Amino acid sequence: MIQLALCQRWLGGRSTYRPSGEPIVTARYEVAEIPDDRTAKRFVLEHHYSGSYPAARVRIGLYESSALVGVAVFSVPASPGVITTCLPCGLDEAVELGRFVLLDRVPANGETWLLARCFELLRRHGIVGVVSFSDPFPRRTAEGKRIFAGHVGTIYQAHNARYLGRGTARTLRLLPNGVTFSDRAASKVRSGDKGCRYSAAQLERWGAPALTEGASTAERIAWLATWRSRLTRGVRHPGNHKYVWGLTRAVTKRLDESLPYPKQVDTP
Repeated sequence: MIQLALCQRWLGGRSTYRPSGEPIVTARYEVAEIPDDRTAKRFVLEHHYSGSYPAARVRIGLYESSALVGVAVFSVPASPGVITTCLPCGLDEAVELGRFVLLDRVPANGETWLLARCFELLRRHGIVGVVSFSDPFPRRTAEGKRIFAGHVGTIYQAHNARYLGRGTARTLRLLPNGVTFSDRAASKVRSGDKGCRYSAAQLERWGAPALTEGASTAERIAWLATWRSRLTRGVRHPGNHKYVWGLTRAVTKRLDESLPYPKQVDTP
């Protein structure tokens, strides 16, 4: 499937698209850091299909007449290798663009304009590199309704990111609504660590009995094995597209050369 010149938008957990090249009247918008997770997290959970929120380091909002219409969350990646294999800098000097969510009323060029403003703010925090992933693999509910069309990173390409190829292929476990029950969520249930209750609730929502408070490790593992297999379905994901930016001239000069940009979304 060819990825047309479109820019992805979000509303109520569903992806929509606007034609690339639409001008944005920048005088109507303001960009500012969001000081804590509460506002950013509520916005992301309401509108992004994943229903999840990353471990944020810097949160930046796009405002139209004081109304929040977009959020960029720059986060700590799930693995240090996300930074070390992509960027020539220390872990504390780089971030992942974990969520980039603009409402469907924001014109297409709003993405590149917001991203440029975000990079200016990140430099003030001493951040010198950013890595981001675009997910080209469409998602559907168990009934076949598409909730996410997949995207190849058109906005990253427009903002001159270096393309480093695919990430690791893996098997996803999808809940009936098409949302991924992540390996990280499963790990939290097994260990009983912070986030265990939230992760277990994702399965309980679809019919699993409540995980007993104070359950032993063996009980949690058995509960997870039973209900994850019953309530999720496995799909093979070929890997996300990887993009990087250097925010200083020194880092940019040391980045790997860009591979040819991808132009097609995957066919599941």
